[in-house]
Amino acid sequence: MPGRARRADMKIGIIGAGNIGGNLTRRLTALGHDVSVANSRGPHTLTGLAEETGATPVRAEDAARGAEIVVVTVPLKAVPDLPSGLFDEAAEGVAVIDTGNYYPRQRDGRITGIEDEGLTESRWTERQIGHPVIKAFNGTYAQDILDRHRPVGASDRMALPVAGDDEAAKRKVRTLIEELGFDTVDAGGIDDSWRQQPDTPVYGLRAGTESVTKALTEASPERKPEFRA
Repeated sequence: MPGRARRADMKIGIIGAGNIGGNLTRRLTALGHDVSVANSRGPHTLTGLAEETGATPVRAEDAARGAEIVVVTVPLKAVPDLPSGLFDEAAEGVAVIDTGNYYPRQRDGRITGIEDEGLTESRWTERQIGHPVIKAFNGTYAQDILDRHRPVGASDRMALPVAGDDEAAKRKVRTLIEELGFDTVDAGGIDDSWRQQPDTPVYGLRAGTESVTKALTEASPERKPEFRA
C-alpha cells in the first residue's frame, strides 16, 4: 500500500475472497503482511479489494507461491476444483488454514467421505488438496475479524479454537490469530475438529478462553440431521 513504511512480516496467500477471505485480507495487510488473494473468477474481479488493501490479486494456482501461510476459504463443494499442485511452490513448512464447513442441505450437496466414512470436514479437505490443514476461523463471524479484535489481556478478548495435527503449523497459525487480536484454544487434532463444526457449542461463540475450552468439551460427535444430506 502506498505510504506504508513498515516492511511486510510474512507472505500469506488467501484463496477465496468472500466474507472471511476478504476481511482477513483487510486485517492482514493492515498488519503489514504481504498478501496475495485469489478467487474462482479471476484477478480482474479483485481490483477493488486490491486497491482498498494493497493486496496482490492473483490466480488461484499462484496464491500459494512463496507463502508461509495459505488460507483456503472456499465452499466445501469447491475444494475438489482447486488447482492440483497448489502448494508445490509454497515456502517450506507452509501452514494451510482451512475455514470450511459442510452445509449439505444449504449449499454443498452430499459429500460421501463425510457422510459414509465419518471424516471430519477438515480431514476430507486434507485428502482433496493433498496437504495437512489447520482448522480455524470456521465458526467465526466475518465481521468480528474487523470489529472484535482486542489487545492482549482485554476482558472482552475473544478466543478461537484451532485444530490440527502438525504442531509447528498450528503454532504458526495460533501466533497469527493472536496477532490479529484474538486468543486461541488448542482444539486437538484434525480428527477432533468435529468439536468446532457447525451446530456445536463453540460454533459462533463470542467468548474468552475459559468458555471456549468448556464449549469444546461439551460437543457431541453425532452430526445432527439438519447437517446431513
